[in-house]
Amino acid sequence: MTATETQFTQHLSTRRTPVEEREAVLANPGFGNFFTDHTAIVDFSVDESGVGGWHSARLEPYGPIALDPAAAVLHYGQEIFEGMKAYRHADGSVWTFRADANAARLNRSAVRLALPQLPEELFLESLRQLVAADQDWIPSGDGESLYIRPFMIATEAFLGVRPAREVSYRVIASPAGNYFGGEVRPVDIWVSRNYARAGRGGTGAAKAGGNYASSLAAQLEAEAHGCKQVLFLDQFNDNAVEELGGMNVFFVFRDGSLVTPALSGTILEGVTRSSVIQLGRDRGLDVVERKITLDEWRDGVATGDITEVFACGTAAVITPIGRLRDGDEYIGTADGAAGEVTMSIRSQLLGIQTGAVEDTHGWLVRLV
Repeated sequence: MTATETQFTQHLSTRRTPVEEREAVLANPGFGNFFTDHTAIVDFSVDESGVGGWHSARLEPYGPIALDPAAAVLHYGQEIFEGMKAYRHADGSVWTFRADANAARLNRSAVRLALPQLPEELFLESLRQLVAADQDWIPSGDGESLYIRPFMIATEAFLGVRPAREVSYRVIASPAGNYFGGEVRPVDIWVSRNYARAGRGGTGAAKAGGNYASSLAAQLEAEAHGCKQVLFLDQFNDNAVEELGGMNVFFVFRDGSLVTPALSGTILEGVTRSSVIQLGRDRGLDVVERKITLDEWRDGVATGDITEVFACGTAAVITPIGRLRDGDEYIGTADGAAGEVTMSIRSQLLGIQTGAVEDTHGWLVRLV
């Protein structure tokens, strides 16, 4: 098994979702609630000589995954994933955004979780295969898209603690509306004092399911206090700001600088994050990646040095942060409006993704 097979075979569904049912879903898709009719799959295995390779690339009807109860993913969490979106442009073509960056991050995550790396051409072709088959599921509302979820799981039935020798890479898709629902408005964030998202030398820089599982208790705590998301700090580094449960954080300063926490091995390098950094520099902002502490956030808001705070990620794109709640203390005001810089960058980013604004960086990849 020395060569990777890149030719996909198609086994299209004979029971596609009825048009009326699909249209009802697209009228109010929400986020992550409904799924398209197909899934793209590529398998990996290691042969008796110890040589591994990708094979059996195919498109199949969407449905349950049959796993042996001893599959490694169920016992040791050997799993990674990506998140990206496909948009239909005005001419009917379908494009995704910075797919090469997602492919590269998937492979960085694979290295950290001891999973096999997937060739970029296989990654891109899996997206094309799925979107071509299910393009009728792409919603057309403002800011809506087809959310694409590539993921990789260890499927070998073996209870020894070692990297699995059988792996499945898959792609599913879901029509998506606004992540937080309704119009864009500032959200409240809860400061986690009891939980950490990741630690030094851990998997914080990988997009692995375990990172999100470990954030859920803190997320429940946030919701119990009326907040939409949770902020994680590095308590061993002056309570340095890290990231939210699923998004990176940016600060707009009065002096014209745009600051985001520096990557430290515990923070996920978001594709939207790196895009915002570039767009900020394009418009002449002094973009700085550095340590920023909770005390600086509190003092900056109080003095007016910090004028806007926003979060960013593939699912939510860019979301303004209104108040930060730390126990009984609030940083920011309840009636604050979304900031001008925040909304301008959001508009530009969405414009590039949807084809309404020129893509000067070559970020768009055509799928159909």
